[in-house]
Amino acid sequence: MPPGPVPGLRLTGLGGGLFCTVVMFLLGLLDQLLFGSSLTLYGVLFLPVCVLTALWVRGSDVLTAPVVVPIAFAVGLFPAVDGGGGLLGRLVGLVTGLATQAGWLYGGTLISGVIVLVRRVLWVRARRRRT
Repeated sequence: MPPGPVPGLRLTGLGGGLFCTVVMFLLGLLDQLLFGSSLTLYGVLFLPVCVLTALWVRGSDVLTAPVVVPIAFAVGLFPAVDGGGGLLGRLVGLVTGLATQAGWLYGGTLISGVIVLVRRVLWVRARRRRT
């Protein structure tokens, strides 16, 4: 095996956004079905998805990760909230869930942002060394 970086899974900015959104939607559905809308569990599951999204997006698109994770949180929260009363009840549950789970949302976005900044600095330094 030749020396150098090992190629790994890298997603485009759009791919990272789709990955994060689909995974959070599925986790929201699972949370609703298996645990009866445990929003704390949903928030805990959001953190590793943020880390994976920030790590798997390719270097040139890495700045998209902190943008897509809050959107994915809201998309996944829609099926996870207790939505008694149809669509309007689910929307009220979504707004309430966003308000009460803001700590998880901010924490996951912060984790993603820190990982992205470190990766971006390392990417720029490596690019400067090559030129």
